[in-house]
Amino acid sequence: MAPASQLLALWALAAVALPGSGAEGDGGWRPGGPGAVAEEERCTVERRADLTYAEFVQQYAFVKPVILQGLTDNSRFRALCSRERLLASFGDRVVRLSTANTYSYHKVDLPFQEYVEQLLHPQDPTSLGNDTLYFFGDNNFTEWASLFRHYSPPPFGLLGTAPAYSFGIAGAGSGVPFHWHGPGYSEVIYGRKRWFLYPPEKTPEFHPNKTTLAWLRDTYPALPPSARPLECTIRAGEVLYFPDRWWHATLNLDTSVFISTFLG
Repeated sequence: MAPASQLLALWALAAVALPGSGAEGDGGWRPGGPGAVAEEERCTVERRADLTYAEFVQQYAFVKPVILQGLTDNSRFRALCSRERLLASFGDRVVRLSTANTYSYHKVDLPFQEYVEQLLHPQDPTSLGNDTLYFFGDNNFTEWASLFRHYSPPPFGLLGTAPAYSFGIAGAGSGVPFHWHGPGYSEVIYGRKRWFLYPPEKTPEFHPNKTTLAWLRDTYPALPPSARPLECTIRAGEVLYFPDRWWHATLNLDTSVFISTFLG
């Protein structure tokens, strides 16, 4: 075999075998595709792989976001969240969709399989938030308990709070515009999710019915450096922690599967 042919064969083998590539690596969920939104030029949220609970409380819990790496092993949960397995287990279950605007006023109920096969597509850049349906939260915990019991949440709790899960699946370019609530974690299971965050005292410039994709296209480029948010793209297996009342907006760069643990 000629050297060039050998290299081509090795490249093809690697494309199949490497995590994150092909149908197995992405769980059968579609990637971003042509015209997908890029990651930020520079992540401005710290990544920590060796964080202790004392460090978490002192440096981040009430102060600023942080990305946690390697604290839990959710490989079993990830396997159960492949497209094929979720459709087999929950395809006929009715799920509640919310509009992707700041206040998520409108709700629509439909079978999970219908959402995946008909509505889970890349975001139309011209659509408004109230025209975009998004599966996140509003999970029936009794019906989804067989899945959630395999999830290992981040081990760092906060005194006086109890964890509550919100599970979601959304298409490339979708997301939720700026809003705030109590503290919590968000883990990406498949895909990539780009985050934009501001501290409570710094209200971002945004329209509550415009999508994050539209904000990134129309508002973000004109922001001076001093008005830029903290931002970073969270990849599969990473967990973002955000403190109480921090403004945040999200943008799925691929078709993404994710779960949040809210500390209520």
